[in-house]
Amino acid sequence: MSQGLYDVVTVGHILLDLRFCVDRFATPDRESAIVSQSHGVGGSAANVAIGVRRLGGRSTVIGKVGFDDFGKNALEDLVREGVDVSNVKIQATNGRTGFTIVVIDATGQILMYGFKGVAEELLPEEVNTNIFDRARAVHIASLRLDTATHAARAAREKGVFVSWDPGRVQARLGLEKLRPIISLADLVLPNEVEAREITGEEDVRRAADVLHEAGARIVVVKRGSRGVYVSTRDEEFEVPAYLPGKVVDTTGAGDALAAGILVGLRRFPLREAVRFATVVAGIKVTRLGSHEIPSMQEVEAELKKIGFSTKE
Repeated sequence: MSQGLYDVVTVGHILLDLRFCVDRFATPDRESAIVSQSHGVGGSAANVAIGVRRLGGRSTVIGKVGFDDFGKNALEDLVREGVDVSNVKIQATNGRTGFTIVVIDATGQILMYGFKGVAEELLPEEVNTNIFDRARAVHIASLRLDTATHAARAAREKGVFVSWDPGRVQARLGLEKLRPIISLADLVLPNEVEAREITGEEDVRRAADVLHEAGARIVVVKRGSRGVYVSTRDEEFEVPAYLPGKVVDTTGAGDALAAGILVGLRRFPLREAVRFATVVAGIKVTRLGSHEIPSMQEVEAELKKIGFSTKE
C-alpha cells in the first residue's frame, strides 16, 4: 500500500475505547450492572481511516500511541482493518496511550470519560507531510491546534483537499483562535454544539455563514437524529438522518459520516455524497463500537432499498 495513492490520510487521535453496556446509567450513589464489556481502537483519526478502508478506499493514519498494551491493541486493530500505520509515532519512554471509557445504555445513548495520553502530544514536526504528496484528501480530527494547523497548511500547499472536524475541545477555543485552520479547510464538519461554540451563533445558517467568511468552502453540521445541514457559498440543503434499525451505539457516528462524505465525494456530487454518508452513519449506529462502519457492499445493498443509484 505504501507506494500507492491514499484516498484519505487522517491526522489526529488514536485511542483505545473501553466499552461498557448497561441497562441504564448509574446515578450518584447508585450502582448499575454492566451487561457486557468490550474494547477496540477508537479516536476520530483511527475511526475515519478504518471507515475509508471498509468503504473501499486506501488510508493511512498519522497519530501517536504509547509503548504499552493499549497502544499495541489499537495498532493491531488498525492493521487488521488494512490501515497503513507506518506514519504512527510510538512514544517508547513515559508514553501512555489515550483511552476513552464509553458507557452505553439500552437506548444507545452514551457517556464518555476520556484520557488523551500521548495522542494529544503529537507535535507539528512529527507529522510526515511528505505523505500528502500521495493523498487525495487529508482529514484532521480533534487534534491540538498547532499540529492541526501545520498539517492543514502543508496539505493545502500541496493542493490536497482538506477536511477538518474540530471536536469538542478545539471548538471551545472560539472563532479567532480557530480562524487559521478554518481558512485552510475545504470542508468543516462540526456538530451543532461545536458550530455554536466556534461562531457564537445559535442559528445553524448564521453559524455556517460565519465559517464561510472565515474561509471554509463546505460546511456540514451534524445534527444527530435530525440529519445534517450542508452549506456552500452557492447553496444550502438538509439531508435527513437514515436509521435502518435499532440504535445500539452512537459513538463514532460523526466519524462514519466523515468517512462516508470523503469516499462519497470520489463518486458523487456533494448532495448525493452526503446522502450516501448518512446511510453509512445510520448503519453504524446500529452496531456496537465506534469504528464499526459498514462495508461498501453493505451500504450499496441498503442504498438499493431506498432507490439510490451507486453508479459513478
